[in-house]
Amino acid sequence: MESVREWTIRKQVLLVRSNLVYCLDVNGVSRKIMALSIGIVGLPNVGKSTLFNALTKKSVPAENYPFCTIDPSVGVVAVPDDRIQKLTEFSQSKKTVPAAVEFVDIAGIVKGASTGEGLGNKFLSNIREVDAIAEVVRIFEDENVIHVDGKVNPLKDIEVINLELILADTDTVTKRKANVVRDVKRGDKLAIVEEAVLTKIEAALNAGKLASTADITKEELPVVKALHLLTMKPFLYVLNKKAGSKNLDEINGGQDERFVALMKFLNESKAGYVMVDAGIEQELKDLDATDKEAFRKDLGSVDDGINNLIRKGYELLNLITYFTTGEDETRAWTILRNSTAPIAGTAIHNDFKDKFIKAEVVEWDKLLGAGSYGAAREKGLVRTEGKEYIVKDGDVIEFKI
Repeated sequence: MESVREWTIRKQVLLVRSNLVYCLDVNGVSRKIMALSIGIVGLPNVGKSTLFNALTKKSVPAENYPFCTIDPSVGVVAVPDDRIQKLTEFSQSKKTVPAAVEFVDIAGIVKGASTGEGLGNKFLSNIREVDAIAEVVRIFEDENVIHVDGKVNPLKDIEVINLELILADTDTVTKRKANVVRDVKRGDKLAIVEEAVLTKIEAALNAGKLASTADITKEELPVVKALHLLTMKPFLYVLNKKAGSKNLDEINGGQDERFVALMKFLNESKAGYVMVDAGIEQELKDLDATDKEAFRKDLGSVDDGINNLIRKGYELLNLITYFTTGEDETRAWTILRNSTAPIAGTAIHNDFKDKFIKAEVVEWDKLLGAGSYGAAREKGLVRTEGKEYIVKDGDVIEFKI
C-alpha cells in the first residue's frame, strides 16, 4: 500500500491512503472522506504566499472535516456555493456544512530545482503528494516588489517552473525505462506495454511538453499513474494582479506583448486559468462584507477572484457536490464526477456502499421550486434510483439502507 500517515487530531485517528482519508471518530464509526489537494507553486515574489494567506481566510471549522490538518502549510477552505445557503433556509437547518477543498503552500522554486538547487528536493517531494497544481504567475508591475529575473514576464515564469517539472519527470522515465529493459528482452508482455508508454511520455518531455500531452489510451493509464509523474497532474494557472499597480492585462487595453504571449500560450494549450488579486483580500481581511465591497470599488476591483479560484480548483479535481438537507443539518458532500449512488453514499458512511438499497433523489432547484418535500413528491419530482444511478451535481439525496 502507498504512503500511510497517522495523525491524532481532536481524538480522531486518521489513516491517509492515497487520496482518501479513513477516519475513526470518537464513537469508533468508520468514515471515508475525500481529501484531494491542490498545491500552490510559483517563483519568488509572484504573490504565492499572499494568495495562500487569502485562501486561508476562508478556512472551514476543523470539527466539520476530520481531515483538517494542523500543518500550517495546508488550508481547508469552503467551496463558495449559493445552493447550500438556499437549502439551509428551505429546511430551516440548525447547521450548515459546505463542501471543502484543500490547498497546500508548496516550497518556493528556483532554476535548478530538478537537480536539488534551492529547496528543489523539498519542492518536488511536496508536489508529488498533491493531486493538482495551481501555478501562480505575476501579471503586475511594482518597483517595490522585485521580480527574481528583474522583469515581469509571466510566460517566462511558466516556462521556468514547467521545465523543472519536465526535467524531474524525464529523470523518472529514464530510470524506469532502464529497469524494464531486461523484462522486455525476455518478452514479458506487461513490460513491453510499459516500455511503449514510457517511450510516448519520453517523446513529449523531450519536446518540452508536459507528460499529460502524450497520447495515452485508457488501457495505458494504470501504467502512467504508477509513475507518479509531476506533469501528469492537472494544472490551473493563477494570474495574480495587484490593485493600484500596472497590470499587464490593462496596459494598452490588454495588448502588452507579454500578456498577449501569455494568453496565446493558455489558449493554444487549452489550459485552465483564473485571474485573482490576492492582495485585496489581504488588505481587507478585517472588514465586514459591506465595507469590503465599498473598498474594493475604491481600489478599482469588483472581485478579488479568490472564490472563483476555489471553484475552479474544485472542478480541476473532477469533483462535484450533492446535498443532504433537513432540520438538523444541510450538508454538501464531495464526490468524484460520475460516481454511482452507492459510491457517493460512502462519503457519508462506508456501510452505504454494501448496504445500499435505493436512493430518493430530487434536483436542488426543483425541490426549492416545489416549496416542500411533500409537494415535490406529489409533482413526481422525487425519483427512486438504484445502484447504477450516476449522481449529478446538485442532487439532493436521501439514502435508503
